[in-house]
Amino acid sequence: MSAIIYPTTNLNQIEQLRICRGDGIYVYDEEGNRYLEGLSGLWCASLGYGNEELIDAINQQLKTLPYSQLFGGRTHQRAIDLADELASMVPVDDARIFFANSGSEANDSHVKMLRYYFNVIGKPQKKKIIAFEKSYHGVTVAAAALTGLPAMHTHFDLPTEALGIIRTATPHYYHGQMNGESESEFVTRLVDDVEALILREGEETIAAFIAEPVGGAAGVMVPPGGYFPALKKVLEKYNILFWADEVICGFGRTGNDFGCTTMEVKPDLMSLAKQLSSAYIPISASIIPGFMHEAMRDPSEQIGIFGHGYTYTGHPVACAAALKTLEIYKRDRLFENAAVVGAYMQTRLREFSEHPLVGEVRGTGLIAAVELMKDKRMRTSFSDGRVGAMAKQFCQEQGLLIRAVAGNSLAFCPPLIISNAQVDEMVSMFGAALEKTLDFATREKLFSR
Repeated sequence: MSAIIYPTTNLNQIEQLRICRGDGIYVYDEEGNRYLEGLSGLWCASLGYGNEELIDAINQQLKTLPYSQLFGGRTHQRAIDLADELASMVPVDDARIFFANSGSEANDSHVKMLRYYFNVIGKPQKKKIIAFEKSYHGVTVAAAALTGLPAMHTHFDLPTEALGIIRTATPHYYHGQMNGESESEFVTRLVDDVEALILREGEETIAAFIAEPVGGAAGVMVPPGGYFPALKKVLEKYNILFWADEVICGFGRTGNDFGCTTMEVKPDLMSLAKQLSSAYIPISASIIPGFMHEAMRDPSEQIGIFGHGYTYTGHPVACAAALKTLEIYKRDRLFENAAVVGAYMQTRLREFSEHPLVGEVRGTGLIAAVELMKDKRMRTSFSDGRVGAMAKQFCQEQGLLIRAVAGNSLAFCPPLIISNAQVDEMVSMFGAALEKTLDFATREKLFSR
């Protein structure tokens, strides 16, 4: 046992799989066993492993300028170029970019910048943030408070109330629908509930509404069509900013440039990370509209600085990696590939819809989940995550690495470079693992036929 404290891990069950190298969409353990990376590492290795162009760009930057910082008026061309490239891509008006190292840091930075902005424009009471009940936005203190997963809160005493985090229902029709309620009626009810929440809390107290266009670690939740456009109308009515957490959805994952494009909603703020550099070097971005940045300029001069930033903000090697990654996405039309191969993956995974254990198959583009249920007829979930954990282990034994999220939903998020033939390989391994999972659940009397 090493001295590492492992993240998001049962600390009594560590070091079970040691990965030594990667090639394309595959990784290999110390014994030479090959695994298909069905989750792109952690939703992030979009270009797979061993991309020589990306490695060369990183190496060249290391030789030229391995580090420089952005404090106190200093800059470097890589950071400028990346900020300008992102500003040209994102659907945020007059976008301004703040760089950090992870999605959690990007979201923490947004919390601080929202507070800064509303303070300097004379609305210090406008600090609350609405988030979904089931959601994931990171693990730093503020980002974890935004997150709506019990395991991320238990024992940590997060300052959720102090930060003004308030919750609304996750727009997951499969579990959230009332008897006989259509999807459109479900959308209307949930959006009406948001409006009622705003009126109860006071619109003058609410700064923003944060949401992933498609939820990731919360279970790959895909809202019904029309949810986000209807929500945005309500938010605009009450002058509340819509903040899109695109840490997972951004850069082709949903089959479009951004998840907001797929869900037909225009964000005011965006958080980006993961696929921004294909995870070769950590980097993230908090994106705000120009009017927020403009309001922050003179107050920073009065104080002497804008008092927020990281040692590695705009790290030149990370910026070089991100610039090359964006170049490859465009040149190789990988967003379009994600749409085409993603549609094929969704079709193949939906072949499991009639399996006795499978309650719902959901997703869009190259992100999906297969949710395992105790009783699919009654939509009854398992009481704990044992079945999902076993399914993940059986997948690993078949040579497929995926993740059980939100209990017993098995998440798929392969690299954007995956082919139809490799999707078939992935689905075949998953099918074999699913049968083993059914045997386990039946043997342990966890499953109601």
